[in-house]
Amino acid sequence: MDTTPLAMAQEIDFSLLALFLKATFTVKIVMIMLLSMSFWSWAIIIRKHIDYRKAKAEAGVFDRAFWSGEPLDELFEKIGAQPMGASERIFSSGMLEWRRSHRQDGGLIAGAQARIDRSMDVAIAKESESLNKGLSFLATVGSTAPFIGLFGTVWGIKHAFEQIAISQNTNLAVVAPGIAEALLATAIGLVAAIPAVVFYNKLNSDSEHIIGGYEAFADEFATILSRQLDA
Repeated sequence: MDTTPLAMAQEIDFSLLALFLKATFTVKIVMIMLLSMSFWSWAIIIRKHIDYRKAKAEAGVFDRAFWSGEPLDELFEKIGAQPMGASERIFSSGMLEWRRSHRQDGGLIAGAQARIDRSMDVAIAKESESLNKGLSFLATVGSTAPFIGLFGTVWGIKHAFEQIAISQNTNLAVVAPGIAEALLATAIGLVAAIPAVVFYNKLNSDSEHIIGGYEAFADEFATILSRQLDA
């Protein structure tokens, strides 16, 4: 058995950096693109994790203040013109429309309940847009990164076969480096896609839970105002 090809293959550097440097220009571009997508995905994941924890904490603090028995007008004055949290902004939008719906003689303008509901719905929609910002990028990475990596692999294998044809040599030392470089692109694609898919599902579920809390609060607040309107 001729051990020369095996000896030559053992001398080849198969480290990730070496494989990247030896790859063709097209495959390098694919790898850089996938690494950038992965980096940006992790930045979004970390940022959203922090934002969601903050949103949940703010909602908890506001709920305790809202249900403490303090008069709503006093709570509104305490929050001020620039509410800090999402729950406070939704509450302020409803209270502001409530006050605007009063005439100078103290009576209410017709359709106050509908306007208050719409005002809070708009505020919830804005908060929902902010919470979901960036999640579409995670979904895009999760669905496209494996195919981008596969494109890099196909291109790399094509180049490897071209090198085999040029050298007219099919021993392991010639074939192995090209195939390894090509497969690295698919590996990076999977590394980018798998966390993006997992955390997209997790963050999307968290976002829906938070938004559901906002909607539940808006319904409860609208019910309280409705009682006052009926009275």
